[in-house]
Amino acid sequence: MLSVWPTIEIVRAMTHVINQGMAMYWGTSRWSAMEIMEAYSVARQFNMIPPVCEQAEYHLFQREKVEVQLPELYHKIGVGAMTWSPLACGIISGKYGNGVPESSRASLKCYQWLKERIISEEGRKQQNKLKDLSPIAERLGCTLPQLAVAWCLRNEGVSSVLLGSSTPEQLIENLGAIQASTAALANKLQGISWCLCPQAVSHLSWPVLHRVLPKMTTHVVNEIDNILRNKPYSKKDYRS
Repeated sequence: MLSVWPTIEIVRAMTHVINQGMAMYWGTSRWSAMEIMEAYSVARQFNMIPPVCEQAEYHLFQREKVEVQLPELYHKIGVGAMTWSPLACGIISGKYGNGVPESSRASLKCYQWLKERIISEEGRKQQNKLKDLSPIAERLGCTLPQLAVAWCLRNEGVSSVLLGSSTPEQLIENLGAIQASTAALANKLQGISWCLCPQAVSHLSWPVLHRVLPKMTTHVVNEIDNILRNKPYSKKDYRS
């Protein structure tokens, strides 16, 4: 509905919300780069507040928007990306390597579209690529989901990654992709996880959960790209 609403009214409304103290910032979700730039231009022209981030889908198999369209906005006007679905609705979790388990999300009636996506020819190719990525995860001392989350976070234009988990254990595993820069932050994360699921944390080697992101070197990223073979390129890349 917002896509057909005048941009100036959206920007004015969000500026009012912020000026009234009901929010500190505002962002967009699934907007095109052109729509975001229009909102920024309107805000500049009428002395209003522009969006600071775009919420976009981003994972190993969905890269075009975040890697080609948004970087220019990031460098020109400072719009960051708040990405979602780092595990592609569970496809990258590793649970679908041998089909669709009965207890999985894809087995539910309302997720028939996900099941069809997994069992399709393209879905089988994706699972094969994930199997090829597993040795890299093992070498880095992490799980495949942790590797996938760290891969998203290593992008300079990604401000944050939204995680979706159906169990506390899944959340704790996904948090393992994060590098705690200070001991205080590490303790906070451990405290949060302990509140969620003390049984899981008690069997967890916590330092392992903070080593993944720093290991996402250019060499490792290139290894992943060579397996995926889906790195998008902008027209500028082709001209250079």
